[in-house]
Parts: sequence; structure tokens; C-alpha cells
Amino acid sequence: MAGSDAAIELTTVADDLAVFHEGETTHRFEGLAPDTEVDLHGHTVRTLTRPGGELLARFATVNDMHFGEIECGVIDQRTDGPIVRPNPGERPYPETMNSAAAAEIALIEPEAVIAKGDLSVDGSDEEWAAFEACWRQPFGERLHVVRGNHDAYRGQNRYVGDQWIKLPGLTIGLLDTTIPGQTQGDLRPAQLAEVDDRLASTSGRVLLMGHHQQWVPSGPSSNRSVDYFGIGPDASDGLDDLCLRHRHVIGYAAGHTHRHRVRTMALSGVPSIEIGCVKDFPGTWAEYRVYEGGVMQVVHRISSADALSWSNRCRGIYSDFGIDYETYALGTLADRCFVFPER
Repeated sequence: MAGSDAAIELTTVADDLAVFHEGETTHRFEGLAPDTEVDLHGHTVRTLTRPGGELLARFATVNDMHFGEIECGVIDQRTDGPIVRPNPGERPYPETMNSAAAAEIALIEPEAVIAKGDLSVDGSDEEWAAFEACWRQPFGERLHVVRGNHDAYRGQNRYVGDQWIKLPGLTIGLLDTTIPGQTQGDLRPAQLAEVDDRLASTSGRVLLMGHHQQWVPSGPSSNRSVDYFGIGPDASDGLDDLCLRHRHVIGYAAGHTHRHRVRTMALSGVPSIEIGCVKDFPGTWAEYRVYEGGVMQVVHRISSADALSWSNRCRGIYSDFGIDYETYALGTLADRCFVFPER
């Protein structure tokens, strides 16, 4: 994936922006008109419709940063792969990817930066220090953090608990979905009751977020397994019920799966969103633009030359397991960039 032999991929579309990647080269087209078709790089691109009213706020999210990880593509310590490692003399790839993401996010002058879990690979003091040095230094009190499963495998209790973040035009409910020592997530009945109370006393749009993705019944995923990789079926139904009863909730966004995907909750019809990881392919962060008339999600691929070089090398991980990681992780453009439907 380099030079003229690389495919040209449309990775980002906003109301005023389209971004293509060609190997380690980025092609940005800015200043586009909203809701307009334009021919760029052999693609016909339609920009997103801009919600009405003034732009009130911008904020960003990241997840699955994995500070401390040294091998990419490992499953349960197996030797299948391919397993990708940095070349001799290269920086640790979590530092490469996270520092580039932080630099890009700083350019949008965000009202908040939300780190929604798997900050580390094992929750060691050194990994926490690396995370804080990268993310706390540029963003200070604008940084809001919740743990993921990797951050609590040994019962650690840093970055614990739900948070409510008030921004112009939007409240973010950042939920702690982690069960210490386990990969799966949960929203406990008492926690759901507290969220219910908070939603009842909150006016205006609310976007809920957490580390673990929601169980949403669809096709093969309709099995109500207690071993579901994300939030279990009963708790996921409870989240859906909250969204049904509180119509100012516009969605739930998570990480954990290292993929971009949008599904629809069965009862409320609210989008249940997954955002890809920072640490490998495609290497992304999500921007949210809050207008008076609605909210837009715009996923950006981390675009420094070093970041693109690393993330391109990770396209084929897990192929020994029969997984097309490139397609799985990238998802569709509609999974990455969209305007939240109004309810």
C-alpha cells in the first residue's frame, strides 16, 4: 500500500469535507458545499446535509489506544497471525498512533475529548503514565476518561464510574461498562436506574457512550448468550428501553470491537454505534459537530505519514483466522460519517 500502486480510498465525508487516502498520501478537499454531489478522484461524493442553525460545539472521541502493546494481531497468545511488530528503531506503535491522533484533534479546538476505554494493554503504572502524557497534557480538564476491559483485568479501579459532560447543545453520558477481570461488559440494574434518573432530569439532546458495544438482535447475533463479547443481552435491552422512554437520547456509541459499524436498537430505533481503534488499521478518531438542529459524526483516519505507514501494515492481521480485517475494521462510509436522525 504505497505510492501509485495503492488504491484510492474515500475515508471521510462531512458537510464541507472529503478525504481520500492513497497509501501514505492524504488528499483533502475542504470548503465543499453541504448536501452536494461532486466528482473527486474518480469518485462521486455526496457531502452530508448540515443540520440547521449555528454550530454550537465540536468534540472528539478515541478508544482502544492500547498503550504498552508491542505486538498487533495476537489472539489469546496464539502464534497464528500475521502478527505485526514495529521495525527496529521505530517508536512503539501506540505512541505513534496516539500522538498523531492527539495532534489532529487539537486542530479542531474541541470542547471535550472523550477516551472511552482500553487506554492500556494491561493497566500498568507505566501505561497509565504514557496515556496521561499523550492526552492529558494537550487537553487538560477537557479530557474525560472511562476504563475498558484491558484497564481492569487485574482489578484496577482507575477511571471508574459514570460521568455526565455538559456541552453547548448536547449532554454526553459516559458510562462505565467494565466488569473487572472480564472481557465482557455490563450495565448493572442499579446503574441503569441511576442513568434513568439522570436522563429524566436532563433537558436537550443526550448522546450515551461507553467502552463495550451493545448487544442488538439481528440475524446470527440474535442468540441471547451470557458470553456475548459486549454488553450482555439483558443489560442491552435495558439500555434500549431507556432510549425508548427518553426521546432526547440520540444514540449510544462504543469502542471495544475495533470496527466501524452502526446498528439500530430494536425498540427505540436509536443508532447503536461502534468506532474503530486508534492503535491499528484504519487508525481513527471520531469528531462530533453539534448544531442547533442536530449532531453529525465524522470519523477521521489518522493521517501522519508514520501513522498511515503503520496502520496500512495492519490491514491483514487475523487473516490466519479467516478474518478479512480490512473490511471488518473499516466498515462502510455510512457507518463512519452521518447525521444522527432526529426523533
